Amino acid sequence: MDFQGCKVAVLGLASSGLAAVELLASQGASVIAVDVKPLDQLPVAAQALARLGVPFRLQSPEALADAEYVVVSPGVPADLEILNQARSRGVPVIGEVELAFRFLQGEIIGITGSNGKTTTTALVGHLLQQCGIPAQVGGNIGTVPASAMVRRSRPGQWNVLELSSFQLETIQHFRARIGVALNVTEDHLDRHGTFERYAAAKARLFENQTAEDWAVLNADDPVTRGYASGTAARPLWFSLTHRVEPGAWLEEGILMLGGEPLLPASEVPLRGRHNLENILAASLAAFLAGAPASGIAGAIRTFRAVEHRLEYVDTIHGVAYYNDSKATNVSSAVKAAEAVDGPLWIILGGKHKGGSYTPLAEALRSKARAALLIGEAAPLIARAFEGIVPFVPCGTLEAAVAFAAENARSGDTVLLAPACASFDQFENYEHRGRAFKQLVARLALEARGKE
Repeated sequence: MDFQGCKVAVLGLASSGLAAVELLASQGASVIAVDVKPLDQLPVAAQALARLGVPFRLQSPEALADAEYVVVSPGVPADLEILNQARSRGVPVIGEVELAFRFLQGEIIGITGSNGKTTTTALVGHLLQQCGIPAQVGGNIGTVPASAMVRRSRPGQWNVLELSSFQLETIQHFRARIGVALNVTEDHLDRHGTFERYAAAKARLFENQTAEDWAVLNADDPVTRGYASGTAARPLWFSLTHRVEPGAWLEEGILMLGGEPLLPASEVPLRGRHNLENILAASLAAFLAGAPASGIAGAIRTFRAVEHRLEYVDTIHGVAYYNDSKATNVSSAVKAAEAVDGPLWIILGGKHKGGSYTPLAEALRSKARAALLIGEAAPLIARAFEGIVPFVPCGTLEAAVAFAAENARSGDTVLLAPACASFDQFENYEHRGRAFKQLVARLALEARGKE
């Protein structure tokens, strides 16, 4: 699409919004940057806008009045009144991923799901690169928004994108050559309102696919199974519970790909049964993208956990510390708890996203020494855990780590798997995870000083 001279407003100036601003400016658009925060509270954005010569407007009913196009960052609710007003004037409103799609060269692998997106996206990129297939990774993962990938994209290259429901709900023509849905469980109900709307946002990954494309779907998840009937793409399945053809599955401890053994599950370097699902899905996507099974198996063996995803931090006085700050919903926290051995001290809490904590209480009933509660959601979690799991209101992450260090015994595990968003006390889940690792590093330093 030609944006030359077009007046485009970008709403939301976090990393994705700034990447959109830069991409649009490079395409000759007349860009207006808009955010709900004043510019003096957005130092990174202020510096970028000054460099690009892009004007700033505070979010208001008038901010988009003269815009011919609006690009929305993922963190901005798609149903804001000022966006509805723009639509009523006939102004196109698209998301940042849709914008990037219009300029990306090469094919796209899109990966969505409630849990495992980051690990699977990083793994697909790793498998392709280790097999000599050009690929770059971005989207909702880390610090590389889709719009920032345009400059490095090339024909014949794969663009591997982690895609959230926030990104998918604002697409129009976005099309993935290979779409992957890992699972769909309760999450982001504070944004989408109902589980059905959340699941429908995820399903949009497949709506523009054609018979030339592939849909890689979890046969063990009822929601993702249903996605097969809503797309023209060819389905490929993965399962931990039964043989699925065509697809990939676990059979008597062996990961199978296309009916042939891939590698023993015991040789997978990632902890947790849920990561076997991620590996099956990633292997299918890489295989469809041209990676040979032998190369995929070798690359799996060299893959290491993504930061903030069941990341081993340290062992102090026999107590193991794990950082799973990316566990921002109940089901991901359950999977994290199931993946670690020994009695457990689990740090939970943050910004509530909707949904129930009762499934987490049941999962922790026989395993947790205590749940250490932090952040805004602590009272809600305490209510769900009453009489089921011992809990300690700690308030802050620092207090929770200190309590665990004081009370845990050799053989115990301390796990940060909050089951909540981070925005009440931290900038994002990465900030929360780094803070946890810094606190553990301080404990390790103190322990060494006493030896």
